[in-house]
Amino acid sequence: MSSIAEAESEIIEEFELFDDWMDKYNYIIELGKSLPLIDPQYKDDAHLIPGCQSQVWLHAEMNDGKLFFRADSDAIITKGIINLLIRVLSGHTPQEILSSDLAYIDQIGIKEHLSPTRSNGLVSMIQQIRGYAQRNV
Repeated sequence: MSSIAEAESEIIEEFELFDDWMDKYNYIIELGKSLPLIDPQYKDDAHLIPGCQSQVWLHAEMNDGKLFFRADSDAIITKGIINLLIRVLSGHTPQEILSSDLAYIDQIGIKEHLSPTRSNGLVSMIQQIRGYAQRNV
């Protein structure tokens, strides 16, 4: 498994392949389609991320000192966004997750191209992931 920094660099390189934001949106949609399925038992209120415009469920599981995430959403763009987060943070220790600055989000320009409600949802997703990490330090 690659480090958080390596995964971030990979994503930055992928986004640099696209010239305009419509292509980047389409890529995010494709990422949403490839999001690994969450077990249906976790699509409940206890795993729902508050503050998101669409419904987003996130489940974390600790295994050998590392957190592994699964998620789903009822909106394809949101599925792509959560996939970008999970791809970078899943499989790392809680401390690594808490120490990451997630600078790649700003570097790929995603925040500035999201609606304010989707941008707030992104922040909520990050807070939820960090919350899981904090509880498992």
